[in-house]
Amino acid sequence: MSLLPIGLMAQTVTFPKNDIADDRPNVYAFTNATIYVDAQTVIESATLLIKGNYITAVGKDLKIPANAVVIDCKGKRIYPSFVEIESDYGMPEVKRGGGGFFSGTPDSQKKGAFAWNAALQPENNAESIFTVQGSKAEEFRKLGFGTVLSHQHDGIARGTSALVSLIDDKEQSAILRGRVSAHYSFSKGSSSQSYPNSMMGSVALLRQAYYDAQWYKKAENKTEFNISLDNFNQIQNLPSIFETDDRYGILRADKIGDEFGIQYIIKGSGDEYQRLPEVKETGASLILPLVFPQAFDVEDPIDASAVSLAEMKHWEMAPANASLLKKEGILFALSSVGLKNKSDFMPNLRKAIEYGLSESDALAALTTVPAGLIKADNLVGSIKAGLIANLLICSDNVFSKENVIHENWVKGKRHILNEMNVTDIRGKYDFKQGENLMKLNITGKANAPEYQIVVSDSIKITPKVTRNDNIISMTYSMKKTPGEIRLSGYIDGKNIKGIGELPSGNQVSFVAEFKEAFVDIPAKPDTTQKKKPEFGKILFPFVGFGAEQKPMPESILITNATIWTNEKDGIIEKTDVLVENGKISKIGKGLTATNAKKIDGTGKHLTNGIIDEHSHIALFAINEGGQSVTAEVREYDVLNPDDVNIYRQLAGGVTSAQLLHGSANSIGGQSALIKFKWGEGPEGLKIKGADGFIKFALGENVTRKGSQGFGGNAPRYPTSRMGVEQVMMDAFTKAKEYDNAWKIYNAITNKEATKAIAPRKDIELETLAEIINKKRFITCHSYVQSEIEMLMRVTEKFNFNVNTFTHILEGYKLADMMAKHGAGGSTFSDWWAYKMEVRDAIPHNPVLMAKAGVVVSINSDDAEMARRLNQEAAKSVEVGAMTEENAWKMVTLNPAKLLHLDNKMGSIKAGKDADLVLWNNNPLSIYARPEKTIIDGTIYFDIDEDAKKQQFVEKERARLIQKMIAAKAGGSAVTRPQFKKMRMFHCEDEGDIRALEENH
Repeated sequence: MSLLPIGLMAQTVTFPKNDIADDRPNVYAFTNATIYVDAQTVIESATLLIKGNYITAVGKDLKIPANAVVIDCKGKRIYPSFVEIESDYGMPEVKRGGGGFFSGTPDSQKKGAFAWNAALQPENNAESIFTVQGSKAEEFRKLGFGTVLSHQHDGIARGTSALVSLIDDKEQSAILRGRVSAHYSFSKGSSSQSYPNSMMGSVALLRQAYYDAQWYKKAENKTEFNISLDNFNQIQNLPSIFETDDRYGILRADKIGDEFGIQYIIKGSGDEYQRLPEVKETGASLILPLVFPQAFDVEDPIDASAVSLAEMKHWEMAPANASLLKKEGILFALSSVGLKNKSDFMPNLRKAIEYGLSESDALAALTTVPAGLIKADNLVGSIKAGLIANLLICSDNVFSKENVIHENWVKGKRHILNEMNVTDIRGKYDFKQGENLMKLNITGKANAPEYQIVVSDSIKITPKVTRNDNIISMTYSMKKTPGEIRLSGYIDGKNIKGIGELPSGNQVSFVAEFKEAFVDIPAKPDTTQKKKPEFGKILFPFVGFGAEQKPMPESILITNATIWTNEKDGIIEKTDVLVENGKISKIGKGLTATNAKKIDGTGKHLTNGIIDEHSHIALFAINEGGQSVTAEVREYDVLNPDDVNIYRQLAGGVTSAQLLHGSANSIGGQSALIKFKWGEGPEGLKIKGADGFIKFALGENVTRKGSQGFGGNAPRYPTSRMGVEQVMMDAFTKAKEYDNAWKIYNAITNKEATKAIAPRKDIELETLAEIINKKRFITCHSYVQSEIEMLMRVTEKFNFNVNTFTHILEGYKLADMMAKHGAGGSTFSDWWAYKMEVRDAIPHNPVLMAKAGVVVSINSDDAEMARRLNQEAAKSVEVGAMTEENAWKMVTLNPAKLLHLDNKMGSIKAGKDADLVLWNNNPLSIYARPEKTIIDGTIYFDIDEDAKKQQFVEKERARLIQKMIAAKAGGSAVTRPQFKKMRMFHCEDEGDIRALEENH
């Protein structure tokens, strides 16, 4: 027998008792049991000894202490109680704050020396606010849990958790350990501040908090006292758990962790399998909720049309999530978090096992894995000497549908869930109730009997029966007598007897006299091998028009096409282009290549891919409107590779785009430059080595004259156009001072000797300093001539230029000034009259700017328009007599120049990226249609393959609809489809709105 340290044996408490104390530890011996020490170790016919709160020994042939209470567990199985590490059990309710788009307060309303933003609450300690909640504890115990890790689910930095036993006792006894883990999320929680109001704002706020804490940690930097930063630093040595809402949240959180050298444990959402390679690459351990979507009620074809293919496939595949992750070697704990009905936990767990998760892996994911992740495996998670006595006594395999959890011992305290040694009362009885002679048949299972009163051959009654050990209560009604008859009795030998009350109020006695035992005929063992559920393949991306395999680069030879080179050769006919290793290898006539895929370009036109300088597709967030200057936020943090608009724009010949922040701010966020590599994850979309860009804005979108914020509730500065100028001047002045401070610090060779103090790293000012140092470049939303001129003068004061004015519908008025300044113009072809700022717009604007020497591009700013940018370019040929070649450059070479990518994109030249489009006609024609769209030598759109994809979507939808109809017919719960409108983002759209999948 293993002995415990003396300190562990005592049950001393620091609070007085108001009765005669009995501190003797209870000693129990569980004998003849099959004991699952952990997921790998099982001992048959074993004994388990516990004393007080702890396990003292487990094994065979143990000596049982003389004072032990012996519990015979013959035929029973003992498992470790489950461990839940994603819970708010015992925490006060969190009331969600306001602080939406252009609303809320600019400053924290929390009193005290805390962080400037109320979404940062690292000072929250669960042990300080925890209270035992008896009914919730009982709910957890019934599921098999003995321990939960609980924390306050409030804010982006949420503080620390407490490891808690699910006992109905004082908090001092329930809490096993405080400050177990640190917790984070992307949700601002109860904060009513306006910032952040988007996902990218949440990312930036947390990143800045890490940098601030690092700065604050150094004693010489403490120019302020900050409780939040003190606590933030104190919790960095704890396991860090990050709550996310989807598979991309996992990648986003891991990226923050990589920046600061932290490997988060990440709570997922159940859709991780959809981006399995990327999730695996994070190296993160996960917490997986056992929440599966219901089937949709799709019997009505109109209703069915509201359900996307992705939603249907997720319904089918979600139960396989855990098994698919396990096959990839990803470590995870299972959780009950997110279940609307906790009673679904065990059925969903069995479903995960049915879909391929092994029972041993399931047990580990509920015991040793969660305990290990939070470094509490020396307390809970297995049945070993020295650990807390948390154990389940089960009638069967804990994952079996037939299993009954009899008892859940938590911290050595017994919780009876279902009587373990219930007398088997099944059989046939003569039932006498008062003067009525009837029959009582008790069938079913011994631990779950079914009762039936037989009045006559034609009258049979099913009573309501409750049983507590040997006490039985029964209620039923007779047709001839309205009201309920209520009986209460006890088991007396083989008989049941007692008294009751009739509907009239008269008392009556009853007796059920045993006549014949129930013959339990065991079911024949099912020798047939159970067929595993079948489900479809993962698609990349996991939406309609995705593919089972990601497209791969090829060597491609396109022959005999009309080539629009965008180089000095101009348009050349009957020419070949060879693509190798993702690059344009050769251009000429009569080219040959042995291993290349050959494409006949006869009668067709080959161009480089269209580049959209101004787009908002493929993003989860557009505006961070909580402050007027948000240079710290990044669109790269909110890429949405599943946006079907990527595929649609490939079908329109678009291969690349700048994804811009919106126009809610004077100084907005950082751009994302991507290639439309349909099927890739967020990192795969990025254009490697691209320069950094940022969105500025002028005019009414910034001052918000059309919103409630202007002159109303909580207006955000600035509210005038002249205020915008001052915001920019102030921002660049501070950024220049910041940059100079770092230059002085970095120039000091011996920092220790000079006691040099490093400036505080400010990711907003650092981004603005990049602009001043010409390492990041401005694309500015603009309309009005006076404001455009103002911004050029502001930037010239700081010795840099505006890179691009976008929209720029009054560009023709000051095109000569733009050319002298060095600013490009990215404009619409012929938009006007959609607001007062554009009342002077003219369709000749692109032509007039180009004639003045401005580099001009035509952009979309619209998911729908982007599919026909070729036609938008053609309008300048029609309206302004621009040459076809120059018009074509406005959607290809010129945007490449504006994005500083013309060294590898924008024209067909040997050595450049093989971003090509094969058209069936002159690309400026309204009849032109891309037949193939190629990026880096990989075909991402093929008109013939598109027809096959459409057929696949149709067949896959039909298959899944029939499967859902069958599920409903089989008794599965279903949910009514909800019609959703896909959101097309534009500059002024609000911050963090998830793009809804179109019904395709």
